[in-house]
Amino acid sequence: MACYGRWMMRPCLAPLLAAGLLTISACASDTSNYPSLARREVERTAAAPAPAPVPTGEAPADPALLARLPGIVAAARTAHERFAAARERTERMIAGATGSAPGSESWAVASIALAGLESSRSAAMIALADLDALHVEARIGNTASAGAIAAARDEVSGLIGEEDRILSALGTQLGG
Repeated sequence: MACYGRWMMRPCLAPLLAAGLLTISACASDTSNYPSLARREVERTAAAPAPAPVPTGEAPADPALLARLPGIVAAARTAHERFAAARERTERMIAGATGSAPGSESWAVASIALAGLESSRSAAMIALADLDALHVEARIGNTASAGAIAAARDEVSGLIGEEDRILSALGTQLGG
């Protein structure tokens, strides 16, 4: 007995499938032996558990966290000072490469200096990432530390924004 169809790849699978369907339908045919799955009256009137109370006030600020903030901001300022020192050298290299063709020796040296300046920005970015993580934790925990962390984030973000503007201007000046 061979039975082929579009939905079957093997012959004689249809009789097995039909037997399985008949068996399943036989189980569902006699509902008098089984309880109904419909919602009972007692389930409709049962009170749902009360939700956990939402804290209305802020949790106190964490003194250990607040003590860490000046160190993180100081690390960002130190990174910014290193950026400023490297900036002078990079500006001289780019000024020397002005008018050079991309790929020339002076252009390549200036391009490498610009890449080094971009990577010197990473220490400030790490400080900003730390502050972002602390700010998220403080906001989730609804602690009073969130304001102090936000102020530190704003300061570090301002330093990085200045570095971004400098890098963009130097990249434009190099022109490659």
